[in-house]
Amino acid sequence: MIIRTIGRYAAVFSVLLLFVFTSGNAVFGADNAIISKLAPHRLLLDATTAEGLIVVVGERGHILSSRDDGRTWHQASVPTRVTLTGVFMHNEHLGWAVGHDGVILRTENGADSWTLLYAQGEEDRPLLDILFLDKDRGIAIGAYGLFLSTADGGDTWMEGIVSEEDWHLNHISRSTTGRLYIAAEGGHIFRSDDNGETWTQLSSPYTGSFFGTLPMENDSLLLFGLRGHLFRSENAGNSWHKIPSGTLALLSGGLIMQDGTVVVVGLNGTILSSKDNGRHFDLEQLPNRNAISTVVRTSDNALLLVGEAGIQRYQIP
Repeated sequence: MIIRTIGRYAAVFSVLLLFVFTSGNAVFGADNAIISKLAPHRLLLDATTAEGLIVVVGERGHILSSRDDGRTWHQASVPTRVTLTGVFMHNEHLGWAVGHDGVILRTENGADSWTLLYAQGEEDRPLLDILFLDKDRGIAIGAYGLFLSTADGGDTWMEGIVSEEDWHLNHISRSTTGRLYIAAEGGHIFRSDDNGETWTQLSSPYTGSFFGTLPMENDSLLLFGLRGHLFRSENAGNSWHKIPSGTLALLSGGLIMQDGTVVVVGLNGTILSSKDNGRHFDLEQLPNRNAISTVVRTSDNALLLVGEAGIQRYQIP
C-alpha cells in the first residue's frame, strides 16, 4: 500500500489512504496514545471480532474495543502514537496489532491495554496486516516485502521472504481449508499451502494492486483492489473470473454475513453486497461518500463500517 511514485495511483486514492504515502505519524518511542473522546470518529483502518468483542485500530495509536455491538467504545492504553494498520484477535482476551515503524503490539486482557513487542523505526517499513494461526504461530506483513513470523506468540520474530522482489504485501487471509493468501502490490497474489512456510505466486487477472482477499466456502475466493476490480476463483486462485462491481472506487475490505450475504467495501462510501456467494453484486453508496477501509458484522447482523469517518453503523437494505 506504500506508493513508490505517488502520481501513479493519485487519481484513485483518497484521504483514507494518505497514511500509506508517508512514514509513521510519530517517532518510534513516543509517549502513549492520547485518550480522546473523538477517537471513534477519527481515521480508523482495521477491525476484527472475537467472541463478542470488537477491536478497531487507526491513526495516532488509537485502539478501541466494544462489547455491545459498537454502541459504546473503550479506548485502550497503547504505548505508541504511530498509525496502526492491522489487528487480529485469537479470542476475546489475546490479540495483536501492527502499524508504522514496524510496530507489533499484544494484548492479553481483551484489548484494554497493549504491550510493545517489536519495532523497526529506523527502517521506515510499515507493517500493514497480521494473522495468527493459533496462540503461538503468527505472520505480519508490510511494505517492501516485509514478512515476519513468530512461533512463540510474538515474543520473538523472524524475517522471511514471500518473493525475491519487494512488492508491498497489503493483506493476509486464511481459508476454511487452511490455505493462506496475500494480496499485494502490482497485481501480485501469493498462496501458501503449508501455513506460510513457502509461498507460490498465482497467475494474476490484473496488473494493478490488490488490497484484499475474501476466502469463501471450500476453495472459492474473492480478490479485489484498485479501480473497482473484483475477481472470483472457484479453485483456490488457480484461475479467475471477473465480477462487474459497478464502480471505479478502490475496494479495500470484505466479509460474509451470518445469513451468507457477501459484502465488499471501499472508497467513496462504496458498499457491494451479494446474495449468491459473490457471483453478482449490488452497489450501494453512502451519501457522505466517506471512504471505508474495512467492515465487521455485529451479532444482530448489522455492519460496522470503519474508515475515514471512524465507525459507522449500517444495515444492508
